Amino acid sequence: MDHINDDIIVDRILGGEEELYKILIDKYKRFAFTLAYNILNNSEEAEEAAQDSFIKAFRALAKFNRQAKFSTWLYRIVSNTAITYGRRNKVKKEDIELAKNISTAPAQNLEKQDQQRFLHQGLSRLGEQDRLVISLFYLKELSLEEIAGIMDIKASLVKVKLHRARKRLANQMQLLLREEALNL
Repeated sequence: MDHINDDIIVDRILGGEEELYKILIDKYKRFAFTLAYNILNNSEEAEEAAQDSFIKAFRALAKFNRQAKFSTWLYRIVSNTAITYGRRNKVKKEDIELAKNISTAPAQNLEKQDQQRFLHQGLSRLGEQDRLVISLFYLKELSLEEIAGIMDIKASLVKVKLHRARKRLANQMQLLLREEALNL
């Protein structure tokens, strides 16, 4: 149903009702930011990449051929834009907000926050493609076919990339936990 609604909105925008683009922005802005953040590991850069993606999508809206859902098409633009940002800004910045949250959290939430922190650190040690495929599959619960559309590869290759990315993440998590144990 959302697919049909998006197509109707796109048709109306292309028909001259450009102000309706705000509906699509509001609908997909959280996911666009999250996807960009999972690639870039930086809030400011992710916000900028997401905003640029919406501008790019608006400018290219006439080229949207409807072979995929609007959301899939947009997410592909977001992932490509974020990857481009990441290549321009190779220097990684530390996530200060996460450190603040951990230091001020109540005791019962510390274990969950530790798990999230280790997962975030493990993901940050992976390559862009690995972070992207894991984020889309596990965090956004997209199907292999939807991910294939976003990454512009075959679903069978997504499955292989996902398998390899999981193994690399598991290895990174083991290293992080060993490092943590040594620091105790």
